Amino acid sequence: MKRTWTPWAWVPTLYFAQGLPYVAVMTVSVIMYKKLGISNTDIALYTSWLYLPWVIKPLWSPFVDLLKTKRWWVLAMQLLVGAGLAGVAFTLPADNFFRWSLAMFWLVAFSSATHDIAADGFYMLALDTRQQAWYVGIRSTFYRIATIAGQGLLVVLAGELEQRTGKIALSWSLTFYVLAGLFIACCLYHCVSLPRPASDRAVGGEDKAGHILQGFLATFVSFFRKKHAGAAILFMLLYRLPEAQLVKLINPFLLDPVERGGLGLTTAQVGWVYGTVGIIGLTAGGIIGGWCAARGGLRRWLWPMAWSLSLTCLTFVYLGYCQPQDLFVINLCVFVEQFGYGFGFTAYMLFLIYYAEGEHQTAHYAICTGFMALGMMLPGMAAGWLQEQMGYEWFFVWVMLCCVATIAVCAFVRKQLVN
Repeated sequence: MKRTWTPWAWVPTLYFAQGLPYVAVMTVSVIMYKKLGISNTDIALYTSWLYLPWVIKPLWSPFVDLLKTKRWWVLAMQLLVGAGLAGVAFTLPADNFFRWSLAMFWLVAFSSATHDIAADGFYMLALDTRQQAWYVGIRSTFYRIATIAGQGLLVVLAGELEQRTGKIALSWSLTFYVLAGLFIACCLYHCVSLPRPASDRAVGGEDKAGHILQGFLATFVSFFRKKHAGAAILFMLLYRLPEAQLVKLINPFLLDPVERGGLGLTTAQVGWVYGTVGIIGLTAGGIIGGWCAARGGLRRWLWPMAWSLSLTCLTFVYLGYCQPQDLFVINLCVFVEQFGYGFGFTAYMLFLIYYAEGEHQTAHYAICTGFMALGMMLPGMAAGWLQEQMGYEWFFVWVMLCCVATIAVCAFVRKQLVN
């Protein structure tokens, strides 16, 4: 008799597996490269390029429908992510580790972005409408747990290994081998636990393939023909302009010694401060933001959320100028900034949903998420260079000045787009 797995057996692990490589590529890589002596300019520039797969993933999403099943794509991408993480671990002890580890991170990034497409599609195929609504909170929770595991526990592990071995490259190599092993185990588990829904099949056939690609192009064009498309795209690109720059320098700032303008924290301390306390603040802000938005809507909460995202950046102006050594003060400042960002980010996500409404809602929302990633990628590329030219103190002041863009696009959007 064939065993039927409950969604509890695979939904939590599937979305844990979706969140972990993103965190490894976007955040853990920054901490690792900082500890390995790479400059802030190079860290921000090259790790920001790693956003690109998430920017352009709507362009190749039709091919996931055309070739193989969603289940096949999920398993194949998890295997590739595991191989890429092992590749990062293997290259770190080498002399030219930066070049080769970046290549491995590119493999992880493209595999992870493709995994996102397949996993979300599989979720909709394997569960009925009632189950999809029931488990949506579960998938979000385990995605957030993956964030804490990556930014928090994984970084703490690397920090403990640094202290025990005294060798930074070896410590991070071992950490990524552990992560790779976890992902391979996850892939093997999903080989058994993922169901095989009858609706999960490749489209196949030239006529069907041509029809899908033609429909995709028409949908893509229709996105840019929507009313006030220019204003909407500006909002997607500029609302998070301060945070897009700040996020690339938070960990380097926490790690840099006091004499270089940083706070001089250890790797393990950064894992707790930013990867654990910060994520708790981010999650709490998002939950409260969702609760408020559900009762007042986007029009009512757009301004409070925009100001929340902007004004809490002041905590890093304080940290940059005062350089406190009290961990409680540092944790409090990081918590406040991340809480403000989580609360303010709610308005951004509500706007994406609002703008995507219409005939092609799912496809248009995917395009919106591409612009969301682009809005983080482009400012982040220059953030490291700006910081090294200005120093941390003036860089954080510059971030505050960029909040003008956030407020400006909110005024523009509220006037033209929000009913």
